Amino acid sequence: MAPLKKSKKGKRTGKDPVKCGKKGTSSTSEPSRPAEPRPGDVDWWNSFWQKNSGSGPPIPTEEDEGFKYFFRVSKKTFEYICSLVRQDLISRPPSGLINIEGRLLSVEKQVAIALRRLASGESQVSVGAAFNVGQSTVSQVTWRFIESMEERARHHLCWPDPAELTEVKSKLEAQSGLPQCCGAVGTTRVAMTLPAVESSDDWRDWESNYSMFLQGIVDHETRFLDVAIGWPGSMTPARLLRWSGFFKLCESGRRLNSRQIITSEEAELREYIVGDLSYPLLPWLMTPYEEGGAAAAAVAFNVRHRTVRQLAPMAFARLKGAWRILHKVMWRPDKHKLPSIILVCCLLHNIMVDGGDKLQEGVPLEDHYGGYEEQSGRQEDVRGWAAREALSCYLSSQEEA
Repeated sequence: MAPLKKSKKGKRTGKDPVKCGKKGTSSTSEPSRPAEPRPGDVDWWNSFWQKNSGSGPPIPTEEDEGFKYFFRVSKKTFEYICSLVRQDLISRPPSGLINIEGRLLSVEKQVAIALRRLASGESQVSVGAAFNVGQSTVSQVTWRFIESMEERARHHLCWPDPAELTEVKSKLEAQSGLPQCCGAVGTTRVAMTLPAVESSDDWRDWESNYSMFLQGIVDHETRFLDVAIGWPGSMTPARLLRWSGFFKLCESGRRLNSRQIITSEEAELREYIVGDLSYPLLPWLMTPYEEGGAAAAAVAFNVRHRTVRQLAPMAFARLKGAWRILHKVMWRPDKHKLPSIILVCCLLHNIMVDGGDKLQEGVPLEDHYGGYEEQSGRQEDVRGWAAREALSCYLSSQEEA
C-alpha cells in the first residue's frame, strides 16, 4: 500500500536525480548551516515569557534556556527558521491572524505558535491560550508553517554528496571500526486514533494500535539522511524497506554503490548501512549474526554492529522527545496531512543538529514505539552473507594485527 500523499517538489541542487521527503527518498540540495540571526519582533516573547514562565512544571530561570524549554531551539536557530519561512508567511493574506490585542501576528509569533504546538503536543486550545490567540488561529498558523517548511527547509534532509559521505564513513569507522558504513536504518510509529469509518486493519499495528510508520536512515550525529513516511502501521520493517524508494535506489546501484578492497584476497566491500534482525541481510544492508552459538568473530562483529545500530533508536527518541506531537497519540488526524507533520519534525530535528542545538537535559526520552525483531521469515541474500563474512574476517585480522 502506497503512502496517501505525495510530497511536493521543492527547489533542489545536486547530482542525485531523486525527489526528497516521503516514500523513502530524500532531498538533494547542499546542506546549509543556520545563518546569523536578524533582529525580530521581541514583543511577543516578552509577553509570552511573563505569562507562562511562572506556571506549570519548573522552568529554567535563565531566559535563553527558558526559550529552548518552550520551543526546543536556541534563539539563533529560531531566527534562522523564521528566515526560511518569512517570505511565505508574509506573502499570503493574513486574514484572521489577529490576537486579542487587535494586532496582526508577526512572523516570529507565527513561528513560535507552530513550534510550540509541535514541541509540546498540547491541544490547539492550550497553545492558543498561551499566546492569546484562538484555536482556529493556532490551526491555521501551524499548517501554513508546515507547508512552508516542507518546501523551504527540504535541503536539511538529503543524501550526502560523495565528499560528505566520505566524512560520514570516516566518523562511523572511528566510532565502531566498521569500514564503508554509511549509517543505520530503523523505524518508529506515530500512534493515532481513527474514526470508525477510517479504522481499517491496514492501520492496526502489531500492538493493535492504529499508527503510521516512519523509516529513517541516520548518520553518526543522528541526522536523518533519508526518510520514508506515510505507510500504515500494519507493515513490517522489512516490507516497508522493500517498498521504499531507498531500496530501489540501492538495488539499482544508484546509491551505496562505492566499493573498497578490504582483504589481501582482494575481496570487495560495498558501501552499506546496518539494521537489526527485522531486516534482510543484503550486500548493502548488514544485519547482526544470531547470538546462539555464534563464533568469537561473529560476537565481535555484533558488538561493533550494535554501536552503529543504536543510532537509529537514539535518533527517534530525540525526535519524539523534542517534537512531542509525534510521541502522543494523535486524535483523529488527517492521514493525508500527517506525513507532512512528521516530515517537518524530521527537518526540525536536522536543523537542530546542523545548528549545534542540543536537546535540553531533563527532556524525557521515552521508548520511541518502534519496530520489532522478526524471529521467522528472515532472508539472507547470498551476496549479503558473503559480504558480512568478508567484513567479519577483516575485523578479526585487524584485531590480531
